[in-house]
Amino acid sequence: MSNVRLLVRISVLGWLFALGVLAHNAEEALFLPQWSASAGLWHPLVAAAEFQFAAAVLSLVVILCAWAASTGGARSLGAYLLAGCALAMVLNVFIPHVLATLWLRTYVPGTATALAFNLPLGGWLLWRAITEKFVQPSVFAWSGPLTVITIVASVPALFATGRYLSIHIGR
Repeated sequence: MSNVRLLVRISVLGWLFALGVLAHNAEEALFLPQWSASAGLWHPLVAAAEFQFAAAVLSLVVILCAWAASTGGARSLGAYLLAGCALAMVLNVFIPHVLATLWLRTYVPGTATALAFNLPLGGWLLWRAITEKFVQPSVFAWSGPLTVITIVASVPALFATGRYLSIHIGR
């Protein structure tokens, strides 16, 4: 076992990844709603309250997945969900952040934290989870993409819920 593996247990790496996602979601919650007004096809116009609600819920999900993975251990439901979240966030670095930043030739909110935290921590978590059999590759081959699809599909519903709450409760 390498020195790095001894220093950073996979459960600790899962928590570090979750903290990186929190930083990323905070950056987006602060700056993305205003940016979305000029994003065109890259991002629909989204109000601050609805985006912040979605970011908060997704942040809570990642924290719960890190907790479930650290308490459930290898090959637990939490391990697969956390690895799926890591896959989603690594893909999110490139689509839309890096791609939109290059295409639009302007900074897209979330790109810095995606590159600084989500890519290295998510990539390291995925590599460790697979190579150390924290997740079985054959199961992760379908559970990882399924988690990504579920997260992406939940975003419009989270925006709608945030919009509803901001209208009916945020008066």
